[in-house]
Amino acid sequence: MDKSVASILRDYARKYETADFLQGDPSWFMHRVSGSANREMMAFMAAGLSYGSRAQFLPRIQWLLDSAEGEPDAWVREGAFCSCLSPSDRSCYYRLYTKADMYAFLERCRKILNEYGSLGEYVETSSGDALGAVKALCSAFGDTAVVPKDATSACKRLCMFLRWMVRDGSPVDLGLWSGFLNKRSLIMPLDTHVLTEAGRLGLVKSRNASMNAALGLTRAMAEIFPDDPLKGDFALFGYGVNQNLTIFA
Repeated sequence: MDKSVASILRDYARKYETADFLQGDPSWFMHRVSGSANREMMAFMAAGLSYGSRAQFLPRIQWLLDSAEGEPDAWVREGAFCSCLSPSDRSCYYRLYTKADMYAFLERCRKILNEYGSLGEYVETSSGDALGAVKALCSAFGDTAVVPKDATSACKRLCMFLRWMVRDGSPVDLGLWSGFLNKRSLIMPLDTHVLTEAGRLGLVKSRNASMNAALGLTRAMAEIFPDDPLKGDFALFGYGVNQNLTIFA
């Protein structure tokens, strides 16, 4: 690992992992509700919609929060979403997702909440580390269109959701699952943008946003942040912001 790269990323992690990071980020929504159950469900719904343009997906997450009237756990657990969404409505909800897709996703959430008590309890009984958690969530939700069918792809949104749930002591992440998943096992949320930034720094060689590439980037970040490799997520965010400022200044 290049010492100058490691130093740069440590500085960016310190600078960007602050409460200000929440502004304009989908993680903001899980901080708008009270109680662990509400935060867990709001986070999972927000993560599922977090792709494409923020200007487009943030209002769709806001619609879920508004429809649930600030109580997403009860809204899902009691099936109240059925008054807003229909399994036969094929009109668009957001990009590739129809309203029927969203209904199927929330219906699967409802079944898990009522069978296991919470998403966290389902994951705890189904896995021992973050990769196992990704696979368990793919197994439970992979036929709903909102979650990948398996863990072959980088599963960026699931890895981001797990970061929110597992990392503790953060002004951004909630740490609700820190008692049964170790943050050292978390996997870097990887998409093509993150892959490009990591490639610029010589952290990865892959050109495809696969799970193998995500695991490789996580190993590189563990050399810099051995106790908490997903500090690297904030570090790469900061690096990307500063690269853009340099390019467009």
